[in-house]
Amino acid sequence: MSNGEKEKRERVLDPVSRISEIIFGVLMALSFTGSLNAATAGREEVRTMMLTALGCNLAWGLVDAVMYLMATLTGRARNLTLLQMVRSAPDPQTAHAGIAEALPGRLGEEIGAVGLEDVRRHLVALSEPPTCARLGVEDYLGALGVFLLVVLSTFPVVVPFMFVSKTALAIRVSNAVALVMLFIGGYQLGRYAGGIAWRTGLAMAAVGGVLVSIIVALGG
Repeated sequence: MSNGEKEKRERVLDPVSRISEIIFGVLMALSFTGSLNAATAGREEVRTMMLTALGCNLAWGLVDAVMYLMATLTGRARNLTLLQMVRSAPDPQTAHAGIAEALPGRLGEEIGAVGLEDVRRHLVALSEPPTCARLGVEDYLGALGVFLLVVLSTFPVVVPFMFVSKTALAIRVSNAVALVMLFIGGYQLGRYAGGIAWRTGLAMAAVGGVLVSIIVALGG
């Protein structure tokens, strides 16, 4: 597999982005399920809420997918510009300055002239790059994945309203499902970061619990 293919594959499967999209979808769905009043909401109100929640997540899923493509294309164009600058630099020092500026934080200063020169030589030795940044099939598949993550994360939160006839009970079951999903999302983020996964999961669920409590207090 080429370096470009690896880059695209890693971007599509990035754990933080994937889990963040799921958490975003759950919180978005919670903002609608929590708007129901357990005492007064009827089946028509529940149906309207479900359609509204799904429609909103469809819209935001589309927005996130488009932004994913824009971010991918922008990042690729920036990398291509950096590569062209390094190759056309009149001297190694100019190339070093450009590389150091592109590196995050103070990394350029930390690796020093020797490290910057190693990076410059590696970039110069790469095969001829494309003339302009382009999106490939895997990029569009990644955007589709982002869209589906946002939209599909809605369903576990609204499914209780399809099978539980009592609105008050359906709200509580929906909230419980959402909190479990938030815990799992936080757990996965904590494990990926190398921290204490269950603490991160509890923290994420606590944030969701606070949100649900605020919504309920406001009439949910």
